[in-house]
Amino acid sequence: MTNAPAPSPASILWPGAPMALGAAALFGFSTPAAKLLIAHGADPILLAGLLYLGSGVGLAVVHAARGRLIAAKEAPLQGSDWSWLALATLAGGVAGPILLMIGLQGTPAAAGALLLNVEGLATMAIAWLVFREHVDRRLLVGAGAILAGGALLSWQGQGGALGLPALAIVGACLAWAVDNNLTRKLSAADPVQMAAIKGLTAGSVNLAIAFARGAHAPSATIIAAGMATGLLGYGISLTMFILALRHLGAARTSAYFSTAPFLGAALALVLFREPVTAQITGAALLMGLGVWLHLSERHEHEHEHESLEHEHRHGHDAHHQHAHAPGDPPGDTHTHRHRHAPLRHSHPHYPDLHHRHGHAR
Repeated sequence: MTNAPAPSPASILWPGAPMALGAAALFGFSTPAAKLLIAHGADPILLAGLLYLGSGVGLAVVHAARGRLIAAKEAPLQGSDWSWLALATLAGGVAGPILLMIGLQGTPAAAGALLLNVEGLATMAIAWLVFREHVDRRLLVGAGAILAGGALLSWQGQGGALGLPALAIVGACLAWAVDNNLTRKLSAADPVQMAAIKGLTAGSVNLAIAFARGAHAPSATIIAAGMATGLLGYGISLTMFILALRHLGAARTSAYFSTAPFLGAALALVLFREPVTAQITGAALLMGLGVWLHLSERHEHEHEHESLEHEHRHGHDAHHQHAHAPGDPPGDTHTHRHRHAPLRHSHPHYPDLHHRHGHAR
């Protein structure tokens, strides 16, 4: 076992936290936009297809053009990755959006925003209990504050039991939670390629289901708006989310992503000049507290890296002190299959690609 210099404490926040918050902002925009399109007559399942198809087509173009512009490519999907991607696509790309569009038909927008917070809780629970991702008290308190802010933001003061539309939204959140944790296993691979494949597959399946149920093609305006919304709120958002998973793990990424309802409301304040209410102020304080608890988290202990061989985009930092073979790509940042020698050291870290080790309970 050897020792090596540790990464800088400040480096663990970048780019994971900004990527997760950016993904939340884009997805926060997409939900009220989808509700607006449904109100203008779009079939909900057909709209789910347009959202994902817009994501897939747009990212496929980016993926094709990017190879000519960027020398340091991402690692392609290979081997068992395709099985995990198929399961993630089925859960998050087919079941999730269909259940959400069905739920939005019979649920007020505010109540729908409240129920979408279930995704963060479910993602964290699966990451913690099934995949044994480390979650400490500070993370739980921070996630609780973020989720409480989302609940306050969309609370209408109305009681009553959950109806079938609300349960459909909860089902969508559970499907996305499964998707998030399965995608975590693939986060070393090319996020644009993954998001494009998920978008094209899920979009095609959802459109086929919609037309089989008798849906009619909407106007060109709704098609264009749905696909543009999908590219931003599903495609680019998912790409950023996968990059955040690579650096933060599923539990922390999902907690940051749970700020989506507030970020969507903040965008509405700017674009539509809506009034600043006590609910928005309270939600901002709670979510600000939660994000601060996460940003200021310092998880540090001596840990052991076992021998590992994999492929992903990387630079030669403290965890990548390997020699290059003659055919390996040059440059400070590059992609090739490489082997990690056993290593023991101590430094602040998140459960990223190289720190998914166990912890004493």
